[in-house]
This record gives sequence, C-alpha cells and structure tokens, in this order.
Amino acid sequence: MQNFRFYAPTEVVFGRDAEKETGSVAAKYGKKALLVFGKGSVVKNGLLARVEESLKAAGVGYEEFGGAKPNPTLEHALEGVKKALEICADLIIGIGGGSAIDTAKAIAHGAANPEVPLWDLWTRKVPLEKTLPVGAVLTIPAAGSEMSDSAVLTNEALGKKAGINTDFNRCRFAICNPELGKTLPKNQLAAGVTDIMMHTMERYFIPDSKCALTDEIAEGLLRTVIENGRRVVEDPSDIDAMSEVFWASSLSHNNLTECGRGKDFSVHKMGHALSAKYDVTHGASLSAVWGAWANALYMDALPRFARFARKVWGVECASDEEAAKEGIKRTVGFFRSLGMPVSLNELATVPTDDEIRELALDATQQDTVKLTRIRPLDAAAVEAIYRKGKCEINDQYACK
Repeated sequence: MQNFRFYAPTEVVFGRDAEKETGSVAAKYGKKALLVFGKGSVVKNGLLARVEESLKAAGVGYEEFGGAKPNPTLEHALEGVKKALEICADLIIGIGGGSAIDTAKAIAHGAANPEVPLWDLWTRKVPLEKTLPVGAVLTIPAAGSEMSDSAVLTNEALGKKAGINTDFNRCRFAICNPELGKTLPKNQLAAGVTDIMMHTMERYFIPDSKCALTDEIAEGLLRTVIENGRRVVEDPSDIDAMSEVFWASSLSHNNLTECGRGKDFSVHKMGHALSAKYDVTHGASLSAVWGAWANALYMDALPRFARFARKVWGVECASDEEAAKEGIKRTVGFFRSLGMPVSLNELATVPTDDEIRELALDATQQDTVKLTRIRPLDAAAVEAIYRKGKCEINDQYACK
C-alpha cells in the first residue's frame, strides 16, 4: 500500500428536503452569498426559491448568477468574479451539477485573488493560496464536485480545457436531496452514471499496489452504481435507487477510492481534449474512448483488469486474459445499454484524421506529458487509441 493523505472536510446534509437546511449550514461560512446556477431548471422546479427562503430565514444575504454552461467556461466564471466582487460576497454556492459547482469554485478563487488572472491560477502559473468558502446544492449525481478537490474550466479563446486539483476546491458543505434527480432527462442521468463509474475506474486499474480495503470499497461502489444506475435511467422516480447513485457520486470523487493506490485520469485527459474541441458532454467524451483505452492497456495491468471482471461483473473465466476481455466487453456493453456512445463515430462530430492528431497533442500537452501510470503513453500512442476509438466496436474490439 502506498502512503496517502485523505482529507474530506465537506459537511454533507443528505436526504429528502435537505435543501431547506441550506441557510442554517451556509450561515456558518458567510453572510452574503452568490448563488451560481445553470440555465433555469432550478428556477422552474422551485429549488432556487426554496434555497433562497432558507437563506433568508438564516439571515444570509444573496444575489443570483445564472447561466453556468455544461462545460464551464473561463469567460462566464470571470463574469461571476466581477459580480461577486460587486456585491462583496463572502460565500459562493453552486446550485446544480458539476458545471454549476465547478463554476462556483472558479468564481471563489477569482474573487479571493482579484489581482491575479484566473487562468494563471487555474494553470498554476501563479500559486493558488486562498479562496472563498464554497457550498453546493446538488441536483444531479455525476461529477462528484460537491466533495472533490477538483474543478474544470474551458478557455474558449484558447480552445483548452484544464482541471485543477487543490484542497481549496473542497466545498465546505454539500446539500444532497436525491428526490431532485427524478425530473432529470434520462440522457443526463446516463452521462452521470458513466462519470461516477469513470471516477472510480480511473483510480482502480493502477497496478503494483496492494490495498485490499480500498479495492473492496471501489468494487462495491461500482456494483452499486451498475445495479442502481440502470434503475434510475429506466425510472428516475425510483428514490431508493436514486439515493444510492447520489451517494456514490460523492464518494467516487472525494479520493476515498484512491487511498493507498492513487489515481490515473488518463481517460479524463483524452475526454477533456474532445469536449474542449467539440463541446461534447463530459460523460459521453469518456465512454466514447474508454473501450479503446482499456483494450490498449489491459495486458499491462492484467491482474487488475481480471480482478475487476471477477469482482465487479462476476466473470468466471479461469484465464486472467479471458476474464479481462470479458470485463471490458461487459463495461462497454453497460455504457451502450444506457444509450452512451462507445466510439468516436457515435459522437455528434466525428474527428478527422488531422483532428485526431491534434486531440492527442492536446491530451499530452503537446507531447510533453505521458499519460497513465499503467504504461506511459506519448502523443503517438494516444493518437493510436483515438483512432481505435473511432472504429465502431464489436465484441472483439475490432473495426467492423
């Protein structure tokens, strides 16, 4: 087991009507909040009004800032920084999914450091040393941003999507009412389930570390998401299944499932390059490349892929290689059953050969960074995976 540091300071309020406690929790961290949300669903379903009523009752002032985008942008975050400074906000609350929460985190960093360009903080050109408190009112199980140390922004002017991991990204509190998921479109739920699984799997396939308890937690989380993910996509009103998926969302990305093993996130880097260029939904960018990624690397981490197949999918093949192949097949099949793309050809925009080369360079920071802790992948190797992922994948992962 590798040495590790686990830090999860987020106060979680979970259950029916949890949003009614927003004010009493928020009052611990600030007196004037900027409420960050998306395109208005939280207005239409009355959630925003319930949150504001709770804040009023607790004596917490607030101003609204809507318009968070599915792939959060630097430009929009900078507008939020300006608004936060104008109203002297001392607390930022993201209401929605990962997009609203990541936008809230970016605004908090920018407002706490108004003398520094936000993109310089985001890309670590300038060290991030302070931020404003951030809270989250979660509406969709997916990104896990409500408990994670990560956030992602797209710089549209540069065509770059970048993430930052820092304890300053940790939300002070997270309000999680699983009933809020029952009105979500099935495609959003499917993408969310995919993202939860990816957050767990990106930490799972790293070889040469023995951490039995962490493995058992990750495997249990994956089995829970597979079982209940199917149920919520079929019936979003299934509150028991939705509760399991909401809680899995938070635990999948708060670093619990990497204790003693660490994380990889190479699939995320490949997906970020796709979504920055084509504005692809985050979950879709991941499912579209995972099968090709796994097929390229499973022999380099064969015991891990074989254990995954047996523990998560119940595969009974005696051979590790056959078990690993079957586990990959079932995972890709699961994504497909949710309606998620499992090849680049299934995305709305299919990259050309030249664009695939550009994507590989973006994912590897112009071939200066090698991906994965399984086997280092340079830009050429990443390009080969993208090209394999451009094929329609049959049961043997071959081009039809």
